[in-house]
Amino acid sequence: MRNNTTKLVVHVVDAQNLMPRDGQGSASPFVEVDFLNQLSKTRTVPKSLNPVWDQKLYFDYDHKVRRNLHNHHIEVSVYHERRPLPGRSFLGRVKISFSNIVQEGDQVYQRFTLEKKSVLASVKGEIGLKFYISSSEQDQRSPLPSPSRPYTISTQASSAVIEEDITDSETEDSRESFASAVQEDIPDSVSEKEAEPEQVQEPVQTLHRQEVLPRPAPMHSIRLRSRENPQEANTHHSRGANQLHSQQPRGANQLHSQQTRGANQPQPPHNANHLQPYGDNIDPEDFKVKDMNLELGERWPNTSVGERFTGTYDLVEQMFYLYVRVVRAKELPPGLITGGCDPYVEVKLGNYKGRTKHFDRKTTLPEWNQVFAFTKERIHSSVLEVFVKDKETLGRDDFLGKVVFDLNEIPTRVPPNSPLAPQWYRLEDWRGEGKIVRGEIMLAVWMGTQADEAFPEAWHADSASVHGEGVFNVRSKVYVSPKLWYLRVNVIEAQDMIPSDRNRLPDVFVKANVGMQTLKTKICPVKTTNPLWNEDLVFVVAEPFEEQLVISVEDRVHTSKDEVIGKISLPMNMFEKRLDHRPVHSRWFNLDKYGTGVLEGDPRRKEHKFSSRIHLRICLEGGYHVMDESTMYISDTRPTARQLWKQPVGMLEIGILGAKGLVPMKLKEGRGSTDAYCVAKYGQKWVRTRTILDSLSPRWNEQYTWEVYDPCTVVTLGVFDNCHLGSAQSGNGSSRDARIGKVRIRLSTLEAHKIYTHSFPLLVLQPHGLKKTGDLQISIRFTTLSLANIIYNYTHPLLPKMHYLFPFTVNQVDGLRYQAMNIVATRLGRAEPPLRKEVVEYMLDVDSHLWSMRRSKANFFRIMSLLSGYFLVGKWLEDICNWRYPVTSVLVHVLFFILVMYPELILPTMFLYMFFIGLWNFKSRPRHPPHMDMKLSWAEAVNPDELDEEFDTFPTSRSQDLVRLRYDRLRSVAGRIQTVVGDIAAQGERVQSLLSWRDPRATSLFILFCLAASVVLYAMPFKAMTLAGGLYYLRHPKFRSKLPSLPSNFFKRLPSRIDSLL
Repeated sequence: MRNNTTKLVVHVVDAQNLMPRDGQGSASPFVEVDFLNQLSKTRTVPKSLNPVWDQKLYFDYDHKVRRNLHNHHIEVSVYHERRPLPGRSFLGRVKISFSNIVQEGDQVYQRFTLEKKSVLASVKGEIGLKFYISSSEQDQRSPLPSPSRPYTISTQASSAVIEEDITDSETEDSRESFASAVQEDIPDSVSEKEAEPEQVQEPVQTLHRQEVLPRPAPMHSIRLRSRENPQEANTHHSRGANQLHSQQPRGANQLHSQQTRGANQPQPPHNANHLQPYGDNIDPEDFKVKDMNLELGERWPNTSVGERFTGTYDLVEQMFYLYVRVVRAKELPPGLITGGCDPYVEVKLGNYKGRTKHFDRKTTLPEWNQVFAFTKERIHSSVLEVFVKDKETLGRDDFLGKVVFDLNEIPTRVPPNSPLAPQWYRLEDWRGEGKIVRGEIMLAVWMGTQADEAFPEAWHADSASVHGEGVFNVRSKVYVSPKLWYLRVNVIEAQDMIPSDRNRLPDVFVKANVGMQTLKTKICPVKTTNPLWNEDLVFVVAEPFEEQLVISVEDRVHTSKDEVIGKISLPMNMFEKRLDHRPVHSRWFNLDKYGTGVLEGDPRRKEHKFSSRIHLRICLEGGYHVMDESTMYISDTRPTARQLWKQPVGMLEIGILGAKGLVPMKLKEGRGSTDAYCVAKYGQKWVRTRTILDSLSPRWNEQYTWEVYDPCTVVTLGVFDNCHLGSAQSGNGSSRDARIGKVRIRLSTLEAHKIYTHSFPLLVLQPHGLKKTGDLQISIRFTTLSLANIIYNYTHPLLPKMHYLFPFTVNQVDGLRYQAMNIVATRLGRAEPPLRKEVVEYMLDVDSHLWSMRRSKANFFRIMSLLSGYFLVGKWLEDICNWRYPVTSVLVHVLFFILVMYPELILPTMFLYMFFIGLWNFKSRPRHPPHMDMKLSWAEAVNPDELDEEFDTFPTSRSQDLVRLRYDRLRSVAGRIQTVVGDIAAQGERVQSLLSWRDPRATSLFILFCLAASVVLYAMPFKAMTLAGGLYYLRHPKFRSKLPSLPSNFFKRLPSRIDSLL
C-alpha cells in the first residue's frame, strides 16, 4: 500500500565561519532540527569551520492542521561534538516561522545568521538551508551512527558532565564561551593527520588500551582528558596515571613501553594483578562517601569481665594490647671484671622482642620506666618472658635472669580504673631450671585497650624494625599551636635625622623587622630632618616571644642604595597588650647611631650625648583572631586574649578508625610500601596518630576530643606517608612526608548527638592528574551543650568585633596569614616528634590564594549554577506566556488576580511557599557530610598545561616560550571578560542616556511618555493598572508578535559611550 504521508523536508546544505570550539581553532559540527517535538540530526563533519552536509531531514506533516501552525516555528541548532568526553557544545541556532514554508518546487537556498541563546553566548557564522513541503519524496534516511565515544568515563563526575552537556539549558552557551576561551591557546602537539574521518579514528582509539604493572594494592586514578582532541587524550591516557607516587624510582620509559600497545599488536592475556582499562574497572561509588556499619566501643560488651566498655573510646573499635611496664631493677650481680654492669631488659613474646635502653655507666640500680605494647591479634604464645641482660662490648651479652608470666593469669584493666601498680619480681635462672638468682625487677603486666594512658608512649611490636630517631617519629602525639598575636607598630614621626652627607636633606623611611618579617613605610613625601609618616605596620608574633622588634631609620641615597641613620631593638614583653580599640600611649625612643664602631657593652656608648629619636605607638592586639588558615574553612574564631573567650557550645569527638586501599608511596625491599599516619586539626589542637608500618590498610582506632566554640567551623584530617624512619626504612632525613589525601568536614552540616561513621575517598591533585589514593574511615560526633548558645552564635559575627571595627586590607590579611602559617610550622617542627612543615602547609592550604585556571573555571561554573535557577524561572515564565501548559497558565492568571486584589497576601504567600519547599526538601536532605567534589573542583577534566601551570613555582620556573603562551591565553580569557563587562556597561549607559539629552529625540519621547504615564497612573487605580499590565504580559500567543517589543526596540536604539572609546 502506497504511503501518502506529506513530509516537511529540511535540506541542510552548509555553514560558514563557525565559532571554533575544540581549543585548536576548529570544530566538529552537526545540525539538529526540532519540529513539533520531532528531532533529527545530520552527520558530524570533523575539523571544519565551513562544513558541507548536503543532507535532507524529513518530518511528518499533516496539511489539515497547517492553519493551526502559524504560531509555531522550526528550530535549527548547530552543535560541536566533543571528544573524547561525550557531549556537545552550542554553536548557534535559528528559528524559522512555519508561515515561511513553501511547497516543493518553490524552495530557494537561504542563508541565516546564527543567533545566541543568552547574553554571554559567543556565536558567529551562517547556515544555508532549504525548506519545503513534499508529497512525492519519502523518508530515505538511514539510522545515523551516534557520535563516537572513544572512552567510557564511568565516574560520577564525568557522568554529571555528560548530563549537563546534553541538556538544553540557558547557560550552556555562556559556559562554553568561557571554556573555549580558556582552551584556544593550548599548545598543539598533534599533527594534521588528526583531521581524518571518524571511521578511521574510532577503531584506533579502541585498540589503544592501557596496562599497569602489578602492585600490592589496587589504585584508582583519574586520567587527564582533553575535551577536544581524542589523540591528545590518548597520549595522556597512555601515560603513567596509575603509576606509583613520584618518589618511587621507576623508569618512565620502561613503564610507558609496558603500558601502551600498538594498534597492530595483539592484546595481552588478562592478569588478575593488572588493572583493567579505565572505563572497565572504575566504579563511580569509589569516589563517594560510604556508610560503614560498625559495632563501636559503646555497643561492645566485655565478654571476659561481664561488663560493658565505656568511657572516652566509644567511637572506635576496641583493640586489645598486652602492656608490659619495665620500671627498674635492684641488687643485680656485678660483672666479674669491671665490678659493675650495663643492664638492659628484653621483653619477648613469641617472635616479638623489645629492648629497653642500656646504661653506659656501671650500675646495679638501673631505672628504665618504659612500656611495651603487643597487639592481641598477633599473640601466638602462651607465656611472656622478661630477660635482664648485661651489655658487653665484645662478645655475647650475659644473661642476668628472667621472669616468666602465664598470659592466662594476666589481669585486664579498663580505664578510668587506676593504673596497675608495678610489683617486684625475683629473677630466675635464664636456663629455665627454676633456680633463683640474685636481683629483682619491678614490672607491671596487664591487658588493656588503646584507651590506656600508656598507649601513646609505648613501644609497639608492629614498629619493632624502627630504631634510633625513627622511634620517636612513629608515636602518636597531641600538639598545640603557639599563641599568636598581631603586633601593631604605628610609626608617627622622627626627629633630628642627620644623613652622612650634611649637604643634602634625607629621603627617610622606616624599616621594621621581626624575625623573618620585614615591613617598610613609604618615603616621607617632604625632604626634611623631622619626617612625618603616621603609618601602621602589622606583624605576627608568637608566645613565648623569642624575637625582638628591630626599628631602623634609613635614607634613600640612591635607587639601589639605602643608608641606615639609626636603629633600635625592642623586646616584645615591654609592649602593652590591648583587648579592644582603646588608644595606646605613644613613646619616644632614642636611636643608636649606626656604623660608629661602638659595640654593645662598650663604655664609649655613653659618650654619645646626641642621638636621633623616633615616635612610636606599639601594642599587641588581643582582640583579633590571628588567622593561619583561610576564612572559607576556618577552624577557630576566638580572639587571642583568653579574657574575651566565650563558653564552649559543644564537644567534637572523632574516631580515626583506619584507611583502606592506600597506594604504595615508596619502594621497600623491591616492593611498594606505605608507612601511613593521620593528622587532624581543629582550632589550636593538632593530633597525630601513630605510624603503621608497611601496611596499605592501616588500623589506628584512636579517638580525640575538641571543645567547640563555634559550630560554623571546619575540621581537617590528612593522611601522610612517614619518610623519617631512618635510613634503613625510608631514606635520609631530608625527605618530605608525602601527602596521601585530605578530608574536610564542616561541623554545621552534622546533626547533634548523632554518630557518623563513613569512609571518605582520599583524592590528591598531582602534576599528572587527579588520583584516588585510598579511603579514610572515621567516625565523628558533634555534641551540643546548649541550644540557646548555638542560636546565639548564628546571630553574631563570625570573627571578633575588632575585625569589623578596624579591619585589615585584603593584602594585609593574605600576608599576615602566610606569616602566621610559617610561625606555626616552625614551632610545631620543633616538637618531638616534629610535625613537619610540609604537613602543616598541606593542612592549612597555604597555596590556596595562588592563581589556578582550574579553580577559576570551577568558580565560574559555580556562579553559572547559581544563575541557572533564575534562567529556569525565566524559562518557566516564557512557557506560561506561550501557554505551553494551559492548565498551569490558567492557575497563574488566577493567582495573579488574587495577589493584585489583595496585595497584603504577597509576602505571606512567598514565605509560606519557602516553608513548604523546605519541608519538601527535608526528605532528600544529605545523610552524610559533604566531601571533595571532582566535578565541582573541575579536576576530573583538567588540561595538562593548566595543571602544570598550577604546580609551577612563584615566581615561575618555566621557559620563556611557555610563559608567553600562558600569558597569551590569559589575555584571551580576559578579552572575553572585557567584552562581557563592556556589554553590561553599555546597557547601564543607555539607561543614563534616557534623561541626558545625548539623543535629543529619544529623550524628548521619553519625557513625554513619563508625563502621559504620570497622568494615567494618577487617574486610574493602581490595582487596575497592575492587573492590566500583568494580563498584557501573560497574553495568549495569538496576540503576540515574533518581532521585538516596542520598549525593547526603543531601548536598543539609545546611545552608549562605546563610540567614545579609543
